[in-house]
Amino acid sequence: MKHFLFLLVIAASLASCTHDSFKIEGRLTHVDASRVRVLFQGDSGLVDESVNLDKDGAFSYEGSASQPAIVSVLDASGYHVGMVVAVNGDHLKIEGNASRELQVKIKGNRLNEDWQLFKDEHASFYTDPNPSRLNAAIEKYVKEHPADMLSTVLLMVDYSDYSDRAKVNKMLKSIEAKARPASLTRALLDNPQARKAEVLPRLMTLTLAKPGGTFEEVKLTDRVTLITLWAQPQSNPRALSQQLQGVLDATHGAVHLIDVLTESDTVRWSGTIAGCPGQHYWAPAGPVEQGIQLIGPTSLPWYAVADSSGLVTYSGPNLTLATQAAQACFAHH
Repeated sequence: MKHFLFLLVIAASLASCTHDSFKIEGRLTHVDASRVRVLFQGDSGLVDESVNLDKDGAFSYEGSASQPAIVSVLDASGYHVGMVVAVNGDHLKIEGNASRELQVKIKGNRLNEDWQLFKDEHASFYTDPNPSRLNAAIEKYVKEHPADMLSTVLLMVDYSDYSDRAKVNKMLKSIEAKARPASLTRALLDNPQARKAEVLPRLMTLTLAKPGGTFEEVKLTDRVTLITLWAQPQSNPRALSQQLQGVLDATHGAVHLIDVLTESDTVRWSGTIAGCPGQHYWAPAGPVEQGIQLIGPTSLPWYAVADSSGLVTYSGPNLTLATQAAQACFAHH
């Protein structure tokens, strides 16, 4: 896969863990600093914590998630060391060379080992700049294993072709209900625009990478925010820039523009965004990044508008509707 690295685990309960927490134990080599970061969407919001490593690169982390949650482990530079899906009662282990994705191994239960085996058997697909072979292998696995939660994991994390919303939704719904927990699949099965107002998502912050690899927690509750999500750099940045500039002009610059790239080609991206308005970030976990997941993208490009309270008032693929929503929010700001 083209992203820096997606390793993900769903672990079963072990007797050594309590039922109100999960545990991740790790031993990593080639780590730039003496700590790693752990990020996930917990029951009460985004959890972002630093964990110290000992001189041998070992660490231990305990967190709480009553429903399966995607947990990202990152090094000090913001690169993914691994991703796991954990729920209270799980006991997971992550070991290996933090600078090389496929050399980091996850242990914890049969599902972890099956997923690791899938990655090992398709290692060349994960490193191929063209994701078509990996996508095809995942589609085949989902079709042949509808009762296996690994189908959900692969489709939500390692799959990258979200251009056909109906196709992706059909694949997800072909997986048996017990094998696709809602806390993992809501990013693709839900459409925030269609929800009732009282259950629309509310985004306080987004944790995103800036050019150069450092992370920033972007506050969304001080003004109206227009978020653009891209699977690859925009082929016509001038047209996009003009439309976004129109939003700025209509709102006297009060709308906060955030451009988010969801793939790893940041060199090409730097050329694309040159001269474009707004702030530019990179979401290395793609459409399932912890905060972006709540927006519910089902294809890319995708746009979302949040008002000054963080309430998402529009989420969808239509930039014109998004700009209208941003201007409407501004009028009531």
